[in-house]
Amino acid sequence: MQRTNLGQRIPEGMRDLLPEEIIVQERLEEEMLALFRQWSYQKVLTPTLEFTACVQPDIEQKDSLYKFFDREGRILALRPELTTPIARLVSTRMRGGDFPLRLCYGADVYRNTSVRHREFRQVGVELVGSDQELADAEVIALAVEAIAGLGLKNYQFNLGHMGIFSGLMLEAGVDEGIQAKLEEALARKDMVGVESWVRQSGLPTRVQELLLRLPHFHGGEEILDEVLNWSGRPAIREAVESLRRIYRYLNEFGVQENVSLDLGILRGFSYYTGAVFEGYVPGVGFPVAEGGRYDLLYADFGVPLPATGFAIHLGNLLEQFPLAPTESADILVYGSDADQVIRECRELRAKGKRVEMALGTIESDEARKIALQKHIPEILCVE
Repeated sequence: MQRTNLGQRIPEGMRDLLPEEIIVQERLEEEMLALFRQWSYQKVLTPTLEFTACVQPDIEQKDSLYKFFDREGRILALRPELTTPIARLVSTRMRGGDFPLRLCYGADVYRNTSVRHREFRQVGVELVGSDQELADAEVIALAVEAIAGLGLKNYQFNLGHMGIFSGLMLEAGVDEGIQAKLEEALARKDMVGVESWVRQSGLPTRVQELLLRLPHFHGGEEILDEVLNWSGRPAIREAVESLRRIYRYLNEFGVQENVSLDLGILRGFSYYTGAVFEGYVPGVGFPVAEGGRYDLLYADFGVPLPATGFAIHLGNLLEQFPLAPTESADILVYGSDADQVIRECRELRAKGKRVEMALGTIESDEARKIALQKHIPEILCVE
């Protein structure tokens, strides 16, 4: 039966990858995972399908899941990210592990949103079991080195802290509904939405001015001193000093020159609680690396643990690299006796050769033509 027009297409936001694209993606992923292993991170993998009870409590994810029913009527979802599934894994099968745990991954994630890509490859790390600023600095430095190691130029990382925004909201006594709207607009860099909600908030003029300034407040360590003049509330002071310590550690890691402080960063997942960061490369209009501290997520799984980590959106980086030539076979084997051709191919493959076998009887001229078209350097005729 001939496929309909719909049957010849792929769902919106999904993608096919050609051999030369796969070569690039696998090379980049292998390089990053090798780097993670150098920093003592061990690879794990979680299922593509999770129960929605695992991934849905995040308020930012409830409307962006691909959902299914299993045969028992339970609702399943394609994983929208790896942090929450890994938290489930650590809280169950790795519950008695020696903390801190350093875990890494490379896997596809799926989000049913209006963005260009709804299926994309993520490579990242989770550092579980440490509340130290040194842990935050480690994962930020590792993210910077991962991007730098790909050979990308003029990349930039921005670092902020959720505690500054939440401290301002607490001091001003902002209604939770308005706070959620403001946080969502800031996370999406929707400046029109930010201004609209700020103007509707009824907050004191000084607080409104600070909130409107927040998305544009970035620079070096000097901006932290100015923030301390905004408020004497302990939560804000604690966030500022934490950010200062992390930023200074980044200097010791040798990556501080690629990191700017940006107090307008608010991550789109509700589980982030502390330092948060984003990485950008020229030519891509959205973050290619995202991460931060999430100290409350593990309590949802019954094992309260501090944690921090990041994800690099590898699929969104492919366009930054030239396509790699596909690997040709080392040798083309042909002949008139199929049994002998098969045996010769097996022997050559056992020796580590990449072998292409001619299908059917061909002449030497045709064999040379095939080898030329496929860039196969050697041909062998089996008599």
